[in-house]
Amino acid sequence: MLTNPRSDRVRAVRALSRRAVRSRQGLFVAEGPQSVREAVSHRPDLVRGVYATPDAVVRHGDLVQAAVSVGLAVHEVSGEVLAAMVETDAPQGLLAVCRVATASLKDVLALRPRLLCVLINVRDPGNAGTVLRGADAAGADAVVISDNSVDVFGPKVVRSTAGSLFHLPVVTGLGIDEIVEQVRAAGLLLLAADGAGELLLGDVDLSGPHAWVMGNEAWGLPGEVRGRCDHVVRVPIHGRAESLNLAMAATICLYASATAQRRPQ
Repeated sequence: MLTNPRSDRVRAVRALSRRAVRSRQGLFVAEGPQSVREAVSHRPDLVRGVYATPDAVVRHGDLVQAAVSVGLAVHEVSGEVLAAMVETDAPQGLLAVCRVATASLKDVLALRPRLLCVLINVRDPGNAGTVLRGADAAGADAVVISDNSVDVFGPKVVRSTAGSLFHLPVVTGLGIDEIVEQVRAAGLLLLAADGAGELLLGDVDLSGPHAWVMGNEAWGLPGEVRGRCDHVVRVPIHGRAESLNLAMAATICLYASATAQRRPQ
């Protein structure tokens, strides 16, 4: 059992809370039983090691056994050590160190996707993670996150995805122009989600291949991006709410697409 919270290994894991270290080492931390379970179940090839407290080994014995059965190293650590590895105030006794693996937009488009979610200049970790989770639940083929956005492998984003990060391709690091050009060239309709949209969500044909383009939480999509999309669409607000936040609007749009694409023809 690892019991020294100041050991080199503990410091190395804790250092992955910094974006520069994650970028340099190509590693990130998935924290909590839900994230670890999804990593072990769906992308064990990305897992470099699992760390668990004695209590977590007992409570999540099936998860630990699943990790061992696919050849993953499970390290038992004291509660103090696990707390020193993460920034969370109340860690849940389990974490996995994983390899960063982002998809290529070219490869995603080669599979002829029907539904994509594109995030432009999104900065809030909770929003980014929740949108990714919603895209996964709605059956989107991939999520594309532009450069100048939050790091999708940061601890807060990873926690917010609740394991969905390991379920679908995530494309990062591309500029806005490159994303728009590639998606349009692949034949997908580009739909900008914006509160000032000229079309209501219910008035758009969502049955064909398309990509939802979502903007920054505070200032939305840049005008030049809206201008390059085929339609600018707004979610109708029937009550007195001033607006919807990014995660809420994205989930509504993605589920509208999922419903339209699964409706019997």
